[in-house]
Amino acid sequence: MLNIDNKDQQHPQEKIDNEIAERLLQQAANDYNLAELARLRIRYTGFPGAREIQQNLDAVLQHWRLTEEQLFELTRQIHARGQVYKKDNSSERQDDWN
Repeated sequence: MLNIDNKDQQHPQEKIDNEIAERLLQQAANDYNLAELARLRIRYTGFPGAREIQQNLDAVLQHWRLTEEQLFELTRQIHARGQVYKKDNSSERQDDWN
């Protein structure tokens, strides 16, 4: 019989993502922040771990008075207008959907 361990996993991006989630809690919604929130929501949906990040992401949605559905609709519109993550500016993050 297989022994399945129910321990939470640690995501390889967890440290960086936690910093981003904490920053989002302190900032207002704008195109970049909305895209970051949506990216992290997608990354951690169903992930067995990173509970603090998931709670912070929920708190950001509540603080910005958005549902997840509204967030994704807004970010679809943002991405349709153009690239949110600029490659020519080293201070901006590039797409990181893994």
